[in-house]
Amino acid sequence: MDIRPLHQFLALADTLHFGRASELCHVSPSTLSRTIRQLEETLEVALFERDNRHVALTHHGHTFLAFARETVTQWELLRQTLSTGTDGLSGEISIYCSVTASYSFLYDLLSDFRLRYPRIELKLHTGDPAEAMTRVLESDEDMAITPRPRRPPGSLAFKSLTRSPLVFIAPQAAADWLPANPEVPEASAWAKVPMILSEAGLSREYADTWFKALGITPRIYAQVAGHEAIVSMVSLGFGVGVVPRIVLDNSPLAERVTVLAVKPELPHYDVGLCVLNRRLKSPLIQALWDTVAER
Repeated sequence: MDIRPLHQFLALADTLHFGRASELCHVSPSTLSRTIRQLEETLEVALFERDNRHVALTHHGHTFLAFARETVTQWELLRQTLSTGTDGLSGEISIYCSVTASYSFLYDLLSDFRLRYPRIELKLHTGDPAEAMTRVLESDEDMAITPRPRRPPGSLAFKSLTRSPLVFIAPQAAADWLPANPEVPEASAWAKVPMILSEAGLSREYADTWFKALGITPRIYAQVAGHEAIVSMVSLGFGVGVVPRIVLDNSPLAERVTVLAVKPELPHYDVGLCVLNRRLKSPLIQALWDTVAER
């Protein structure tokens, strides 16, 4: 059974770019284009809208996307079930995490696993941690390192890896808008402070709740994707930011910012590995899940 056309379709659906998708699949763009055309001819519908500058899934393409993901998952599950006990597990596992998590957790997380299962290929994708859980829920990734939300979805399994406090950070240089006594929660002291916050995610939720409890709406200077960018902007003197302490500790700019002793303190960040419960039926996913020790 040849499921390479489905893998090629999924790569194009993920990247929406023929060049990048063909590189991921190790085929030429013309081969990829021919595969997609053959799928469309077989199904008698258009899966993509495309021109010289634009590629997008059609309504039928979105429907086929769900089928393709489920089919590839079930095929891998069957193949691994049949091969168990013969020559060991093999295949791919995709993991999504932030840049900070990639060098804070991955070595400890995966070094033993790589020795035990050398034929399993690990695909790492990095980006905004606020997107991590959504990518797992939508089956774009097998697993993700992500903050545990206040109310985790019931369809997800979560293993805690570490806890990190959320901290307010400010530039080293003095500024007239900095609170003189951050230990004292005064609305007037924070009303004019330019804030640099995440566009979304748990840190943004906690920051918004903190300001709401103070009785003010924060003055937003910038909303960015990724905590690393917040540290950069704060170090340049644009405002005060909110980041997990683990991001700050691993930042090359840590010495260019200072942590404010803000009261009341923000809640801790519980960072862990998440996966869809149904994906734990896969021997590959279960093998990695069992290897990771909850802390």
